[in-house]
Order: sequence, then C-alpha cells, then structure tokens
Amino acid sequence: MRGFGRVMLAAGTLAVALAAAGCGGTDDSGTAGSSPASPGKAAITLYNAQHEDLMKLMVDAFTKETGIKVDMRSGEDPDMANQIVQEGSASPADVFVTENSPAMTLVASKGGFAKVDPATLAQVGKRYAPSTGDWVGFAARSTVLAYNSQQLTEDRLPASIMDLAKPEWKGRFGVAAGGADFQAIVSAVLAVKGERATAEWLGGLKDNAKIYQGNGAAMRAVNAGEIQAAVIYHYYWYQDRAEAGTNSKNVELHFFPDKDAGAFVGVSGAGVLKSSKHPAEAQALVKFLTGKNGQQVLADSDALEYSISADVPTNPKLKPLGELSPPDIELSSLNGPKVIELMQQTGLL
Repeated sequence: MRGFGRVMLAAGTLAVALAAAGCGGTDDSGTAGSSPASPGKAAITLYNAQHEDLMKLMVDAFTKETGIKVDMRSGEDPDMANQIVQEGSASPADVFVTENSPAMTLVASKGGFAKVDPATLAQVGKRYAPSTGDWVGFAARSTVLAYNSQQLTEDRLPASIMDLAKPEWKGRFGVAAGGADFQAIVSAVLAVKGERATAEWLGGLKDNAKIYQGNGAAMRAVNAGEIQAAVIYHYYWYQDRAEAGTNSKNVELHFFPDKDAGAFVGVSGAGVLKSSKHPAEAQALVKFLTGKNGQQVLADSDALEYSISADVPTNPKLKPLGELSPPDIELSSLNGPKVIELMQQTGLL
C-alpha cells in the first residue's frame, strides 16, 4: 500500500463518499494518468487503489495500444470500495482496481461488478480469480516475515504465522494493523483457520505485537533493531534492496512454507462496474492488465510485485512465484468486514 491504509469499514458503516476531484493523486482536473484518446474512442474512468506510479505505466501502455483514454482517480482500497457501493448505479467509475482482494469482494457482494469476459479470465490461472468471475487478479504479493539477521537466524523463526501469538514473541515483532495489507493477511488466516482460531490469534497479537503505521515503517524498525521481525508484503524489501538498501541492510525475508496461512499470496484485482457507461472499453482495459503486454509492463517495472501470466516471467529479482507455497483459498471468501469486526473486538483497531 502507499502508506498507512485507512481502516476497512464494514458494509453497514460505509464511509462518506469521497468527492471525485478530492481523491488522492489527482490533478486539478480531478484525473491522473490520463492520456489522449483517438477520435471516436470513448474515455473511461478508473478508480485506482493500486500504486499510482505502477498504474500510470500500465494505463499509458493501454492507451498507446488501444487509443482509449483513461481518467484515473486514486485512493485507498477500503475507501474506494465503500465509495463505489455508496454511489451504486450513479458511480462514474468504469473499472476498479485494488492492491488487495477483500475490497473487490465487498463490491462484488453488493452486485457492483459485471462479469469479466471469458477470454480475459482465460489469461489468468484459477488461483488468481474468484470462481464467480466477477473480477480478476492482475498482480500478486507474498506475505513474508521480515527479520533482523543480526538478532535472529532461520532456525529461531516461528514455524507458522500462528506462532506469533505465543508468549515467547511478546514485544519482539510488529504489524501495520491499520493497513489494508495486513487486514488482507488476516482475512487469509480467517479463511484457513476459521473465526474462533483467528480471534484467539488476534488476541495474542494484541498482547505481543508493536503497531506501526505501514509496512515500510515496520521494516525500518526491524532494520534498526527496534523489533526482531515484522509481518509485511515482500516487495517493500525488494524495492529497498533494488535501491540503496538503506532500510533493509540488516533484514532478510522468511517465506512461510507448507501452505501456512502466513504464506498467503495476496491478489490485486480488476473489475468492470456493472454501471459502466462504456463496458466494451472497460473490459478492454481489464483484458490488457491481465494480458501479455500489460503483464510485461508490470514485470519490467520497479513495483516488484508478481506478474501472474504464464506467458510473462516474473521479475528475476524476486523469489520465483513457483517456489512459494501459499494456502489454497477461494478469493471470494476473503471477508474484509468480518476481519474488521474481529480486529476491533480484540483491540487491534
């Protein structure tokens, strides 16, 4: 996520809609990442909750290929999902893209999406799209335990993410509890372990974990020796190492094995709004994001998220996607509102 994500609100307590021109990352015209369209081509509006620099690269490549202009309005996963639900059929959005899939599930649960074209779904493995066909994944990010290599060795790391709730980890690790990234990870624990075990685990985290405002802040704390470990997504470390490595020189990554809940691979989603005034053009954008050319833009970028197309090798700087061992989770089952409820009950939010 771009920073400290806002708390994901349950559908029954939707956030006040953001004014279109007030969404983060827009210019004075209320758009960002816009490119000129060819004559006769309809312009579409993209509600973007992915990294803005990555989406601008992908949108610009799409416009260059198709001539379709895209007006991009950026914000956070939960805010934009709630905005779409509140706007209903009056939403100006044609396409919605996110960093994490629970925001997609919220919109889908309210009937907000049109079905993704079958040809687009065929470009993506079944692991990266819900069985409903309401939306489709276009990028992936792995949960990791970032640990201080001066303080911990591999043999002293927890065998499972669930072990972080044990007393011996009290005060030794951190999480960005308020962010949509960590909440997506909790949704995976809920899907794998069930509500009771997840509530008990969150209670343990409330006692044990130090709370940080974002994955980057948590990783910096690990690097400084303030804590020994933190639960984050992989690309924060890889991005820092690709630059000067200032915030990760003392940090290594542990990928939980054996389909552990902590091996969750989150999916960034894309979907066409049922209320879209330009459905053909909107479907074309989603097809591009998941297709060879769009996936190549992703793989070549500095975002260092995983491309998911079988036709496009992931960035060689990353641990190969095929070497990860994520749990098998039906994406449509990731329950953001329930996660918020449980985290509030245990005092993590």
